[in-house]
Amino acid sequence: MKALITRKLGMTSTIADDGVVQAVTLLSYAEHTVLAHKTEEKDGYTAVQVGSETAKKLSKSVAGHVKASKVMPKIIREFRTPEIPENLSVGSKIQAADVFSVGDNVQATGTTKGKGWAGTIRRHNFHRGRKTHGGGSYRRPGSIGSMYPQHIFKGTRMAGHLGHEQVTIRGLKVALVDTELGVIGVTGAVPGPKKSVVILKGTK
Repeated sequence: MKALITRKLGMTSTIADDGVVQAVTLLSYAEHTVLAHKTEEKDGYTAVQVGSETAKKLSKSVAGHVKASKVMPKIIREFRTPEIPENLSVGSKIQAADVFSVGDNVQATGTTKGKGWAGTIRRHNFHRGRKTHGGGSYRRPGSIGSMYPQHIFKGTRMAGHLGHEQVTIRGLKVALVDTELGVIGVTGAVPGPKKSVVILKGTK
């Protein structure tokens, strides 16, 4: 299972052996604990459920669910696998060095920054209306249908909430793994603000 739950720390840059400077995003990680197994016979799919960090308090339902692992996880995620590895029994620990090494190909999934309500120019890159020759519609979306079909199609690009959506960035590489500091670095940028949860998954 090549996957980790991390939190975004920020960005920096590194210099490779050939002198090339590359942008690196630093992600912190805590020790992972296997909480439960999902099987095809019982749940209809195969996955490993892991927890990270430590919560101050858990609800009774969650506390009962994680009782066998003897931890109080703050973040719980599931990762699909073709089959459950033998070394990932309930209660076992997972370290980043056991999952990723420098040079591995990964993808990062996070929630982008929320930008609030935005118009069509900012949200969809619409063109501004003319300001001369009688033009009186500068930042409006323009016509969205005058007659047929007497309603607005779903998905029509209009003003609305911008950002705060799940985004996956592919084509990243692991640049560093620091087990003492609990930090893993990946090349390029990953979605989300600082301290937000980012899921790292290995790719081919």
